[in-house]
Amino acid sequence: MNAAQRNRHAALLKATGFEDGPALTVKSSEGALPQGREISFGWLAGTVLTGLTSFMLMAAALQVSFRGEDTFSTPYEALAIEAPREVQPDPTSLVAKTRRLKPVTETVSDRQVIEASIRETVDGVARIRSQPFTRIEATLATAATALSADIPAYDPIALLARNEPMRADTADLVNTDIYGADVEGEVTVRTASLPLTAVPNRAINDALAAQFVRLSVEGAYTADETALMSYAAAGGVGALRELDMSGPEEISASVAENVTVMPKSLPGQTVNQTRTERIVTIHEQTPLTDELVRNGFTQPMVAAVTRAMRNVFPDPVLSAGMRLRILFGPQRGSDTLIPYRMSIYNDTTHRVTVALTDSGQYVLGIEPPAITFPEEDTEEVNVANLPTIYRSIWETGRKHDLDDTTIDRIAAMFAYDVDLTRRVQPGDTITILLLGTADSENQELLYVSLKLGNTVRELFRFRTDDGVVDFYNSDGETGKQFLVRRPLEGGGTLRSRYGYRRHPVYGDYRLHSGVDLAARTGTPIYAGGDGIVERAQWFSGYGRYVEIRHANGYATAYAHMSAIADGITPGTAVTQGQVIGYVGSTGVSTGPHLHYEIKINGNTVDPLAVKLPRANALPQQYQPAFDNTVAQIRSLVARDASPDITIAATN
Repeated sequence: MNAAQRNRHAALLKATGFEDGPALTVKSSEGALPQGREISFGWLAGTVLTGLTSFMLMAAALQVSFRGEDTFSTPYEALAIEAPREVQPDPTSLVAKTRRLKPVTETVSDRQVIEASIRETVDGVARIRSQPFTRIEATLATAATALSADIPAYDPIALLARNEPMRADTADLVNTDIYGADVEGEVTVRTASLPLTAVPNRAINDALAAQFVRLSVEGAYTADETALMSYAAAGGVGALRELDMSGPEEISASVAENVTVMPKSLPGQTVNQTRTERIVTIHEQTPLTDELVRNGFTQPMVAAVTRAMRNVFPDPVLSAGMRLRILFGPQRGSDTLIPYRMSIYNDTTHRVTVALTDSGQYVLGIEPPAITFPEEDTEEVNVANLPTIYRSIWETGRKHDLDDTTIDRIAAMFAYDVDLTRRVQPGDTITILLLGTADSENQELLYVSLKLGNTVRELFRFRTDDGVVDFYNSDGETGKQFLVRRPLEGGGTLRSRYGYRRHPVYGDYRLHSGVDLAARTGTPIYAGGDGIVERAQWFSGYGRYVEIRHANGYATAYAHMSAIADGITPGTAVTQGQVIGYVGSTGVSTGPHLHYEIKINGNTVDPLAVKLPRANALPQQYQPAFDNTVAQIRSLVARDASPDITIAATN
């Protein structure tokens, strides 16, 4: 470029506002503001740090305002300098009008010991003795706490294996043959010939005859009752009517009325609350540590709580009538709720409050906002984070001090009649009857009743002559289903139900003839029941596909497998729980899952809702004995607890 060209370029640059000047420099005057083309690293660093600090403070303020999972408001609520005053809501306030009502359910959590007289035969001699039974009536837990944090992962096939019938000893110690009258100690029953002079009049009915026979046991009734029955036996119906007394048709064995307190069941609501509060009433003197463990405190939490309150509540024993008020909240990275705050009350008088700070420490806090304590225990329900039925059974069982083996068997007994991966609903309940007390060496499970919504499922313990012990419903059928509803390891995650839907690939509206259970590629798939393999091959959009024919016109199909198990070919006999393939995404599929179908006479049905036949039923020869067992157990469940034996300490 020659001189003339350079001059023309310089003139053009100057015309556009370009100014020739010195280069940028960092050598500014000491302590002076940078001028022109001078740069100060100190000023630059200060500007950047100011921006970052402002951003962090704003982010923290927003996090607190939106009450996120890791809220900073916990210590403020627990350690505020001045106790909050109760303020009447302003009817014109828009804030008050937009607050949603938190769903609250009454909870039942009672463990009672019932004394009953049972009749048994030992060495050919009939005896009547007193036998304690434990009855547990509780609403299923609606919050998952540390009590159920380490339970076995849900696996329906593994539950099936653990639900095999038990083999009892020849001398089965379980006896529910209840005798009519309660006795103290042990009574030996002896039979004797009935004198002809004492035979009741032919006009007497069966009810009065039964009363007369029961009076033959010496001391069972008072002298007045004996005289009345003898007079009725001698004079018949007319004698009682002449005395202006009830006719014999109105005289029957006394039956205790059963009054069952059921929890209120609120309809499902779409409230997304992050915390729940539980009110627990203490029914008998109980160590504070035991009560905290039952309500979801871990051992380190219990130690921290008792250490924080030892100066104001030195005697860690709860008396009858005291109350616990526990606030639960979410835990980072877990679906388990942890206790944020715990308050102890003498009836309605506040004693002490301990709260969890953001640093994870329990410290003394002020009394929480005053409430009106309900007559029954209550719990706010976080309907957006209800536990599964499976976990709720474990949570409730551990809360009532059941051993893990018993809880696992209870879950296994219902695993194929109930979708245990479904969320529990407020008001769902469980009733359990066990032989013996918590102090007994061996507590035997006798009865379980599970109430889910309006459906009640009962299972009764029964032993056949060959020593096999299993649980049957009132019709004499086991809880095991003929087919498994979720035949893969872990049960999978339900992604698509049975019914009409828009196809995820083709986009048209068509029937989805099965259920899609998502799982990792390679997850084992099991045969839903015993049967014969009809097809094991690539089958159009189903990809790798297996179809099994079962008895009575039933069939199951399994699609989109990554691989079919070795030896699974047409004509092969398979058993329930046998591995037949592995989860994949072959054929027309949007991701790894099992497409599972159940067919009845060639027509598909909903695998999760169809009523399936039971796997086993009692032989007809046992029906009379089983019916008697059912009647006896139901009478125990409905029986009032003995006043001097009642224990209702579990809350």
